[in-house]
Amino acid sequence: MSWTRRFLAVLAVAGTLLAALLTAPPALAHEERPVDFPDGSGSVPVHRDEEPDLLVCKKGRAAFEQRIASFPQPLLEKNRALYDRCLREGYRHLQQAVDAVDRPGTTIAILPGLYEEEPSQPAPSGACARLDAPDSQLGYQILSFAQQKQCPHNQNLVAILGKKDLQIEGTGARRTDVVIDAKYQKLNAIRADSSDGIYFKNFTAQRTTFNALYILAGDGFVIDDVLTRWNDEYGFLTFAGDHGLYKNCESYGNGDSGIYPGSASDLNKDRGYEVPRYAIEITGCRSHHNMVGYSGTAGDSVYVHGNEFDNNMGGASMDSAFPGHPGLPQNHARFENNRIHHNNADYYRYIKDGTCSRPPAERGYEQGVVCPQISMPPGSGIITAGGNWNLYEDNWVYGHDRAAFFLSAVPAFIRGESAWSKQTDTSHHNRYAGNRLGTDPEGNRVPNRTDVWWDGQGEGNCWQSGATTSTPATLPVCGPARGTVDGGSDRLVGEPVKLAQLMVCADYDARSARVPAGCDWYGARGVERVETQLALAAAAVLILVGAVLWRRRLRGDRLAGAALLLGLAGLALDVAGSTLALRPGPLPALALLATGLAWAGLGAALARRHAARGLATLTLLLGVLTLADAFDQAVHLIPWIPVGLGWPRLVLGLVWVLWAVAAAARRTPEPETTPRTGQPEGSPV
Repeated sequence: MSWTRRFLAVLAVAGTLLAALLTAPPALAHEERPVDFPDGSGSVPVHRDEEPDLLVCKKGRAAFEQRIASFPQPLLEKNRALYDRCLREGYRHLQQAVDAVDRPGTTIAILPGLYEEEPSQPAPSGACARLDAPDSQLGYQILSFAQQKQCPHNQNLVAILGKKDLQIEGTGARRTDVVIDAKYQKLNAIRADSSDGIYFKNFTAQRTTFNALYILAGDGFVIDDVLTRWNDEYGFLTFAGDHGLYKNCESYGNGDSGIYPGSASDLNKDRGYEVPRYAIEITGCRSHHNMVGYSGTAGDSVYVHGNEFDNNMGGASMDSAFPGHPGLPQNHARFENNRIHHNNADYYRYIKDGTCSRPPAERGYEQGVVCPQISMPPGSGIITAGGNWNLYEDNWVYGHDRAAFFLSAVPAFIRGESAWSKQTDTSHHNRYAGNRLGTDPEGNRVPNRTDVWWDGQGEGNCWQSGATTSTPATLPVCGPARGTVDGGSDRLVGEPVKLAQLMVCADYDARSARVPAGCDWYGARGVERVETQLALAAAAVLILVGAVLWRRRLRGDRLAGAALLLGLAGLALDVAGSTLALRPGPLPALALLATGLAWAGLGAALARRHAARGLATLTLLLGVLTLADAFDQAVHLIPWIPVGLGWPRLVLGLVWVLWAVAAAARRTPEPETTPRTGQPEGSPV
């Protein structure tokens, strides 16, 4: 970045940083001990079909026979044989079998049953109750690996620590035949930590105060036909992993996301769109009725294809908004051939009515309650909050009450990095191409209210032609080849009103049930919305100052009177348009057009008054900027300007108000007269 551009970046960002610091969201996402990415020498494990080495089952043949009664005959006979063997030499709890693993390549089979892991349930005691470890902002301790080994059940129902090439598989006909239930007593139902090559298949994990299935610092893992549900935070969470595969999975009822591949190995950080491989692949999964179907802070190098994300508050989200996640800023996610639809749930109501203030076991997760853990724009298909080099191609995105695609930047100080050179390092080179917007795979028309919501920041972002509704109304169009953009932009900071909205909306705290007023994410409408309040405040100030200026300096000037009336119309349109931000239309552009013409007319009227030349020049400049802004937002994005024109209009508008007040306050001078005639100087004798 040149010194000129860096200086402009400082000017553009400085004003937003102070406001953002006052309203920045607390770091409530996943907090973990410092970990490094795997060295990448592993591989995706392959399922083993041979006889299991270790067996887990519950006693009680009658109950077991009832569970398997509807199985197909071959599977029924297989389970009966395994059950007889398990009664002789097997274990009653999964943790017992894990503890018995003494070599890589072991397979554990879990027979149909409900596994509550009773020996793991009690609260920590003795030395484990007095571990010296930092507390996370959510209250749990951030334990080292050694402390996890020392006290494996402080946080985990089942702890798999340092085991290699372990396969754990349910033997039922369906994944719900084997259920591992934490009963809201532990952070994690199953934690696999530093366990390369692990394979999970065909079971359900549920009811935790954080994650159902958690894989940390693993090089090589597979999640195959597993269901997770009813957790405070995540269904599946994988962190600092490589060579990972999710397939045929399902997750619902989670307060954050169903699927979370956070801090996937950042192996493509220095590349463009074309990469040699991805760290994690997710395919054939469905994530529904969560806060968000898929999310990933620093969700890097993830290939997501052939999945369905539906009936969440948001379909999929990736971000650079939380510190402590290796691999920031987020980059190189690839979404392809996914069905992302009807993500319009309103779960914030459970925060407002106090449901989420109850203990987790009393909230009603099993009846459909979800307690949202972070702020996010509901009614959105794919949300990118501070990501780079992401590909969104050939997806079906339909039926959203807000936007199919939501793109905003996140300044680096939010993630704990203060260098000025990094503050504008997100929201670049995101490509949205070939997606089917507003149509389902059966050909039915199911429109999104808005196809694209973009804050305006970033370099090289592009959208497919045919995105019929967007804000701004004009977008850079993707070229036929990746990396080519028709009319690209290079904006250092987003539009001021949109940034104000993001700042207000971010001030959400699930723990204290703090729901920001003024944000439509939480139900604010009409004059309750911060955008409308800003528009009303600006209109009131400009109308008052303009009226006083006209009365004191321009009364009787027809051009000034016409400009004032046109300005009133423009401001009224601006206020009206601000109440309809979820329905993009011509009002914002018409408001800018009318206001720009009003500034120009008022500037011309002032130019006739020789004592107001400076104010006249400033007023004319505001007119030109406002008209250019209307063109930029409604006709064609002006390429390669470092900041949106809303920023210079805001700064010059503040200067104009002060100048106009001063000009109106000055006493009007009496006309000078000549000694000989007593007539005003310059009058005809």
